[in-house]
Amino acid sequence: MDFLNGIILISNYIIIPGLTYGSQLALGALGITMVYAVLKFSNFAHGEFMSFGTMCSILLTWVFSNIGITFGFFPTAIFVLPIAVTFTVFYCLFIDKFVFKFYRKSKSKSVITLIVSIGVMFFTGGLIRFIIGPGDRNFLDGERFILAPKTFKSFTGFNEGLAIKTTQGITVIIAIILVLFIFWFLNKTKTGKSMRAYSDNQELALLSGINPEKVVLITWIITGILACVAGTLYGLDKSYKPFTYLHLVLPIFAAAIVGGVGNPLGAIIGGFVIAFSELFITFAYKKVFYYLLPEYLIPNGLLQILSTDYKIAVSFIILVLVLLIKPTGIYKGKII
Repeated sequence: MDFLNGIILISNYIIIPGLTYGSQLALGALGITMVYAVLKFSNFAHGEFMSFGTMCSILLTWVFSNIGITFGFFPTAIFVLPIAVTFTVFYCLFIDKFVFKFYRKSKSKSVITLIVSIGVMFFTGGLIRFIIGPGDRNFLDGERFILAPKTFKSFTGFNEGLAIKTTQGITVIIAIILVLFIFWFLNKTKTGKSMRAYSDNQELALLSGINPEKVVLITWIITGILACVAGTLYGLDKSYKPFTYLHLVLPIFAAAIVGGVGNPLGAIIGGFVIAFSELFITFAYKKVFYYLLPEYLIPNGLLQILSTDYKIAVSFIILVLVLLIKPTGIYKGKII
């Protein structure tokens, strides 16, 4: 019984949050990977694109709520997500047309485009804070739990209650569906194969009759979809604050680099590596050992490797170690 209570604690604070946070990071890293693989630059504005998509979801949620349209058990934000995705895609295409396209046509070095993306990041962040403000926004309605701790405890008799939030279940399901769709699209459709060919060898792809403008258009559409979905799911799960998405850039890039820059599968695996590493290292294990060990063997203190205040440092440490030990990441050589 005590052993199972310890497992429930780990599930509540590491396994379930890790699957949720890992799914959010994986979708974010997949968006960065798409831009890097096809357009050949690191898009530091991706975090703010996620924030922009979340802002659209929040504003639409408010509109629907004010006119009395809600969806019971499910958060309203999930049902307005297609509209928010549309706005985010248009914003990505707008930025590409009036910013990135110039540098692409000029055949600028990738480092120049990277610096430009930092400018886009600050512009987008300012625009978002001007529209919605800098404060916290909680836009979760509907039922909070799929499985509530009290229900679990009363049903099983355990001391600890297993909790599965609605947002956690929705995040994992949507992430799985979206990732499967992206892989199907890239591997089974003519457009997806064109993107892969263009990513592998642009000159040869052009000689084969592939339209580069169409490839760029589809890339930004996919990037906008991934950014909006990842940002909205993160905001629903954690609450929304514009500055948070600026900080998300590091773990998302760390996930992409750990998995192997330019490799979609690597981005997904990297997202879960970063998520679980952060949670394992910052979790206080004292109560778990209380269930697993005799009382006289339980050490003093929280049994925490790092405080949660240093969670962002975990991503940085992993990123540095990967760059020092295996710069190519888990998967190397193959891009989308």
